[in-house]
Amino acid sequence: MLGRTLKILRAAEAHLVQMHQFGNVKKLSTKVSEQLNQLAFFDDESQASGQVAQSFKGMDPDFPCATKNPSAGPEPEYDNVVSGFKLYHHQEPFYFKYNDAVLPELEIAYETWGELNESRDNAVVVHAGLSASSHAKSHKDNPKPGWWEKFVGPGCAIDTNKFFVICTNTLGGCYGTSGPSSVNPVTGKRYATTFPVVCVDDMVQVQWLLLNHLGITKLHASVGSSLGGMCSLTAAVQQPERVGRLISISSCGQSHASSIALRYLQRKTIMTDPDWNKGFYYEGKYPRTGMKMAREIATLGYRSGPEWGKRFGRKMLNPGKPSLCPTFLIESYLDYQGESFCTKYDPNSLLYISKAMDLFDVGEDYGGNVQTALSRIECPVMVIGVKTDILFPIWQQRELACNLKEAGNNAVTFYELDSIYGHDTFLLDLNGVGSAVKGFLETELAEKGRARPQKDLDNAVQ
Repeated sequence: MLGRTLKILRAAEAHLVQMHQFGNVKKLSTKVSEQLNQLAFFDDESQASGQVAQSFKGMDPDFPCATKNPSAGPEPEYDNVVSGFKLYHHQEPFYFKYNDAVLPELEIAYETWGELNESRDNAVVVHAGLSASSHAKSHKDNPKPGWWEKFVGPGCAIDTNKFFVICTNTLGGCYGTSGPSSVNPVTGKRYATTFPVVCVDDMVQVQWLLLNHLGITKLHASVGSSLGGMCSLTAAVQQPERVGRLISISSCGQSHASSIALRYLQRKTIMTDPDWNKGFYYEGKYPRTGMKMAREIATLGYRSGPEWGKRFGRKMLNPGKPSLCPTFLIESYLDYQGESFCTKYDPNSLLYISKAMDLFDVGEDYGGNVQTALSRIECPVMVIGVKTDILFPIWQQRELACNLKEAGNNAVTFYELDSIYGHDTFLLDLNGVGSAVKGFLETELAEKGRARPQKDLDNAVQ
């Protein structure tokens, strides 16, 4: 029966072709031809199987959600961040921790707020997170809101009426500091993936170079969240005599398997994008699809289930008409996060800096013993964690605070925040995070960290 129907429709198709001079009839005949070919396929299948063909109505195999990303999109925004920060050009070689790697010179992008006092002891370094620039707070040279806009400023958590605040773009980044997208002065071409593997120790060493350049011998405080918390902790371990107070927010003493796994998947989506081209995409196609997917994966660790349950639940975009494209509002949210971020940051920088986070272990250079490393810290410490944090679970902050105390530090403060915003709490919770930071920075602390004599600690390290 299907065969007879095909013969009739084929005759109608021929008639339509003869009438193609009338408006859109030719287009219609083409469409009929495509549909007839599909029917012929099903007819052949039914004849081959000896079964009677049944009526069928399936789904349109057109997935705009999978094909909507153009091969050529807008220019990556990281390449346009060319002003609003200061630049320190370190004209001596910089030696990396791993692989005997060396750069001939360094550029360090940084921004400052407030005034350095006469004794030069009111400086506070704010260590940036993975994808953040040096722009923590707006100012006249860059009036756009910074990534910690409400936390830094006159009367804020980090009060610029009292403190001289410094924030740098991290080594390996793409907002001014030397990284894969920078030009190698030896070759005249971008480093791309010839850039050395970076670790947190390297990042902090670069910041000490900047502080030396600025003539700052000792910090009032070292403050950081997430990757910034790793850097903040490392600074107090590397040069304990130069850090007056330490704040670590939603961070850890060493990365754990779950967070490493999430970051590995992000790197894999970028590196398997054909446009990544082993990192040499700067003169060619941008790996937009891989970068978008990486951000969507990252977003899973940045927020929390309770927040998503409250915001999205099982709300649908188009109730009653599901498809393989996003059906639920939460899917659309992830898609938006990926789309809005994918051209704001250099994919190679994401690879390098996320790898540095995976490699982080504060005890690595101290016999693999975290407590031995933490015993070097001489200053009061505040550790803040969030109960709903997936990326840096609350047990990691509890563990860090406990290890600090067991290492001999008698001035450890630990706050556990009950926020629904997960890891992003440090960006959003001005009341919980901001109040704790302000109190810790401004309170006159009687105890100055560890109680044991320095000679005992030196013996413990040996």
